Amino acid sequence: MTSTAGRPSRVAKLPPRERILDAAEELFQSEGIRRVGVQAIAERAETTKMAIYRHFETKDALVAEWLRILAADYQAAFDRVEAEYPGRPREQILGVARFIAEGLPTLSHRGCPFINSLAELPDRSHPARQVIEKHKARQTRRLVALCAEAGLPDAEQAAAEITFVLEGAQVSMQNGSIDRVGDRLMRIVEDIVDRHHSSPGTPRVTDR
Repeated sequence: MTSTAGRPSRVAKLPPRERILDAAEELFQSEGIRRVGVQAIAERAETTKMAIYRHFETKDALVAEWLRILAADYQAAFDRVEAEYPGRPREQILGVARFIAEGLPTLSHRGCPFINSLAELPDRSHPARQVIEKHKARQTRRLVALCAEAGLPDAEQAAAEITFVLEGAQVSMQNGSIDRVGDRLMRIVEDIVDRHHSSPGTPRVTDR
């Protein structure tokens, strides 16, 4: 659901529910969740508030569905690298990092939607926040599994270090504190994987 220059003609062809989600994504990303009301979404989607509530019981439900779609895109990145590098967990790890690195230019303008949403949703019982927490937990489990498959002796520690780097890179890109974030991100993740491979008592394994 990425915005394009031809948005009006493109959106006009979308079914009502997808048109609402498209409008919500654009407004939530550019203005934040709390600042955007249902009326503004309806106007952007060229529909009515009543139509929105036919598809989404509450605004919170709409926010949760938007984030659920974004989370599915991230999980699909794991699926793609697994299919692209079968039996090569090291390259799969680097592929996930590359997915994040390649998306950083967009974050420089709008910021990470998950990080931004967490900042706006302090209530941990909020359905949208629960979507984010479940997504992050699943992402961590998949990364730990890849690190284990890559033969890293402490897969959880390696996955934690990689996660810190991925999350930190997104924040650094948003606030402009570091240059060449994508290149540095890839180099650091590769160093983490290779360093854990070189831990005492563990043979170094590469699948380049």
